[in-house]
Amino acid sequence: MNEEFKVEIVNPEKSFLSKEDVTEVVIPAFEGEMGILKDHIPIISFLKPGIIKIFTKSTEEKFYVEDGIIEFKNNNLSILTSSIFNLRDLKKDKLKELLEKAEEDLNKDSNNDQFKYLVDQKIEVLKSIN
Repeated sequence: MNEEFKVEIVNPEKSFLSKEDVTEVVIPAFEGEMGILKDHIPIISFLKPGIIKIFTKSTEEKFYVEDGIIEFKNNNLSILTSSIFNLRDLKKDKLKELLEKAEEDLNKDSNNDQFKYLVDQKIEVLKSIN
């Protein structure tokens, strides 16, 4: 029995990733970490800073994402995001730059609670990658 579905990740620059042989995706949704398998109910959700894990029968890929929206229907998962990095390709200097920017954002006085929560999430994830 075929347990695979399609995933497409799009960012402003390009179609970042397209795979047809995915068995599971774990996403950092606002509601918490969410696993998606074939025949999941249709869903639309927002992403918070975190790691997207994409599993096929033979591989696991991990991507750092800062924000976005996901939609799953008819065994097609679409992920739209403004910022995504493959952890395999994320260099130490880029990671340090992202962390410094997040810490700088956290120290701004004009931020509201939701913004501070998201920046805290970003810092926590970036430190766990490091």
